[in-house]
Amino acid sequence: MIRFILSFFGAIFSWLTIAVMFAALTIGAVFWMYSRDLPNTDQLAQYTPPTISRIYSREGRIIDEFAKERRLFARAEDIPDLVKGAFISAEDKNFYTHKGYDPRGMVAAAVTAAKGGALRGASTITQQVMKNFLLGGERSAERKIKELILATRIEGTLSKDKILELYLNEIFLGQNSFGVTAAAQTYFNKTLAELKPEEAAYLAVLPKAPSNYHPVRDKERAITRRNFVLREMFENGYITEEQYRTARLEPLRTVQNGDFESFRSALPARDYFTDEIRRQLSDDFGEGEFFSGGLSVRATIDPELQEVAAEALRRQLESYDRGTGVWRGTGKKIDAAKLESEESWRAALADVRVSRDVNLENPWHPAVVLSVGDTSARIGIEDVAEDSDGHWIEPADVQWARKRNKDGSLGRKAQVAGDLLEKGDVVLVRKMTSDSDGSFIRWTLRQIPEVQGAFMAMDVNTGRVLAMQGGFSYQYSVFNRATQATRQPGSSFKPFVYAAALDSGFSPATIVVDAPIEVNTPQGVWRPKNYANRFYGPTPLRTGIEQSRNLMTVRLAEEVGMDVVARYAEKFGVYDNMGRYLAGALGSEETTLFKMVAAYSMFANGGERVEPTLVDRVQDRYGATVYKHDQRTCPECEVASLAPGFAPTITSNRERVMDAITAYQLTSMMKGVVERGTARGKVNLSVPVAGKTGTTNDEKDAWFVGFTSTIAAGCYIGYDRPRPMGRSGSGGGLCAPVFNQFMQKATAKYGGGPFEVPPGGHFIKINRHTGARLSDDASGPDVVAEYFRLGEEPVFGVAFDGGFAMGANLPLFSAGEDEEGGEQVRTSSGGMVEIPKNKASFGSISSGGLY
Repeated sequence: MIRFILSFFGAIFSWLTIAVMFAALTIGAVFWMYSRDLPNTDQLAQYTPPTISRIYSREGRIIDEFAKERRLFARAEDIPDLVKGAFISAEDKNFYTHKGYDPRGMVAAAVTAAKGGALRGASTITQQVMKNFLLGGERSAERKIKELILATRIEGTLSKDKILELYLNEIFLGQNSFGVTAAAQTYFNKTLAELKPEEAAYLAVLPKAPSNYHPVRDKERAITRRNFVLREMFENGYITEEQYRTARLEPLRTVQNGDFESFRSALPARDYFTDEIRRQLSDDFGEGEFFSGGLSVRATIDPELQEVAAEALRRQLESYDRGTGVWRGTGKKIDAAKLESEESWRAALADVRVSRDVNLENPWHPAVVLSVGDTSARIGIEDVAEDSDGHWIEPADVQWARKRNKDGSLGRKAQVAGDLLEKGDVVLVRKMTSDSDGSFIRWTLRQIPEVQGAFMAMDVNTGRVLAMQGGFSYQYSVFNRATQATRQPGSSFKPFVYAAALDSGFSPATIVVDAPIEVNTPQGVWRPKNYANRFYGPTPLRTGIEQSRNLMTVRLAEEVGMDVVARYAEKFGVYDNMGRYLAGALGSEETTLFKMVAAYSMFANGGERVEPTLVDRVQDRYGATVYKHDQRTCPECEVASLAPGFAPTITSNRERVMDAITAYQLTSMMKGVVERGTARGKVNLSVPVAGKTGTTNDEKDAWFVGFTSTIAAGCYIGYDRPRPMGRSGSGGGLCAPVFNQFMQKATAKYGGGPFEVPPGGHFIKINRHTGARLSDDASGPDVVAEYFRLGEEPVFGVAFDGGFAMGANLPLFSAGEDEEGGEQVRTSSGGMVEIPKNKASFGSISSGGLY
């Protein structure tokens, strides 16, 4: 009997032994099979996670950030123990003791499932790192096996803290936040070191399912889970009992609940400047590197001047738009059913996509028309509390406009609010306030102008772009008209024709004939005209550019040769490949404001090449400089000290693109444009200023580009789909005031002075109308001192006509006549009126500038 029993149990033991051996062999074979061709864990030691690229102002303040995954990398030693403890308690309490996987956790999970409890994962933090970095998120037994193998391997390669660093920087925690540093900023607007126990515990709740623990939608559920994590932190020794009992009673305060200001609220709204940096650096470094490389970009922007530029351009665009007297509104509407309660209309209004980045005199607010009365309309305004009287649009605020009918015609001028507004209309409004004390007067209707434009300013010596406004509102249209819109520069191109002439032996006193021209072209006969439709006969170059004479410019271009003119335009970067036809001399080819302002900067700095830049420096995630704009050298800057009274010498290696004397002559002539030419009375600064207007055919494009000794700036205004702007749409009338408003602030900050006179020349006084030489003591309004090169005695009395003849009986305009005046006639009642002269208009051939 005993022998039988022993034999029975021996058989059982043998079978168990064989079964264990087979199980071990099977498991070993499975692990051996899946261990082949696994990813190499060594790459994790060099892993650099995608991180945010940030743009800083010159003062070091963050002004924008770009990222596909919003992540801020933190090294393990910079992550507080409180935060580490929260995640370890929530995810893997045996993290520091296991070897990559946790058998006790696996058994506990299996027992819980066997008892009918909730099925929960038993993955360690190490396993989650393997899943996130090397394997992907598919749910399968095969992935779990690979996860275990890799977790065991990585534990022998990396330290526990390094594994935890990878985990805490990689995990997704909701609200487009990756990693604990970004999440702390997103939910609490705090650094990791500033987090309280209850806040660290809430972050530790999020890795498994951030959407299930939203701080607003799932607040109670989130608090329950947070308190569970706090208890685990206490039991694991990461917080004291007192901290635990205090923290678990705290409400869940977050940015999303409105308890803290969001990080983004401290940043300015994204604008054309930072978006242009994004565009340019994405081209230079690659989009992937820019959005995930953790670049630190030091922008050249002057925030104060950027605001001035935006305000000056917006003011002019809105002024022109309101002058047209047409009401368009936003074109957006909210259903009347959503206007029954304040909560409902506010929620609906928040979802409407309209511009919220305009600040002109006062911030512009989106609003919805709640009701329309006999004379006024009641509105609800975003971010403005309701009051007992309500907010209203009064009749006085609509009587400037007419509504466009469905057939395209304009209706009658509005008399009451209901003539323009209907219930549910989404509109833009701003406060009208008193100029004397800023007191509130009423709410006033605003609209985004249909006409658009751009403005840009840069340092003429360094190329640093100080301000750039690419349109009225970035949120309305991200199209940057300073860099992306190619338009005809019109007469603002003429200085390049005159520069080519001055470098070809002409002088400011050279006489060029102003008389009719006919040019045979494949499209027919081209007859360019001056804007005033008059002819001025032999005239000095100076007067030609001051008064923007088209006929002189065409003759000059023919005399010099369009090939020479085109090479100059290309050398200055205005065009890449300019056509060699005469209409191009009047600015008929298209370019950008960005290129024009950069080219004018070379006039201002004496003829040296300057490359415009929006970025001073770019550093990678480790702080190493990967781009620096300023290439000047300063050997003495390395010296520990200099003798008293001596400053370090900065050496420039810039290329010279124009003779310094030519640059000064041209600058002097363009000063005349401001003092007595087409920009007369429009630009009034406390420092010397030069510039040139530009207006194209039918006033479709208006330009003014000018400069002081320190800053060059330019303005462009026109419809995105070119169409005439009317008689008021000239460069002098629209753009010069924008330039003037900006430069008044810019010169107050950066100064300015006389343009530097280069060596190698001398001054001779001439008559600016006739070009005749005058004595050195001559004076008067018609006397101007021109700068001539030494050794090149100017030739007086010779006129150039470009090969075009001038009729002997041509009626010429005489000096002293009123250029804008018309013919005086007597009416039947005995009064005198002036009949304006016809202005020039061009035929079917586009020919750029009028004046």
